[in-house]
Amino acid sequence: MKIAVDFDGTIVENKYPKIGKTKLFAFETLSELQKHGHLLILWTYRSGEKLDEAVNFCRDNGIEFYAVNKNYPEEKFNENISRKIAADIFIDDRNIGGFPGWSEVWKIMNPGIYKTKHQNAGKTWYSILKRIFG
Repeated sequence: MKIAVDFDGTIVENKYPKIGKTKLFAFETLSELQKHGHLLILWTYRSGEKLDEAVNFCRDNGIEFYAVNKNYPEEKFNENISRKIAADIFIDDRNIGGFPGWSEVWKIMNPGIYKTKHQNAGKTWYSILKRIFG
């Protein structure tokens, strides 16, 4: 999938124009999403020098984006064309309900992993309780 990710308030705390403190599990989650074959697009209000700072900050933390404020790397900015990104998923602090946090993003993106673990945990507890109480 193509996943558009905001920077300020999502990857880092919103301290624009400065770069805020990294959000808990941001780079770990982004790295795992890339390992699973997802294409990450940095989708941010930043431009010029401030955008370069954000891209370099992410690169220094191990994330190289497929594209930055574009649908694909070769796309040229054109004022006559909308800057809207054609992504499958948008991860942004401006979502309805706000940003849920990176651990919740990971759970949403990988529901089968957690469902199986939860189901197995339930079965384990059931078998323990059954042995104790008959």
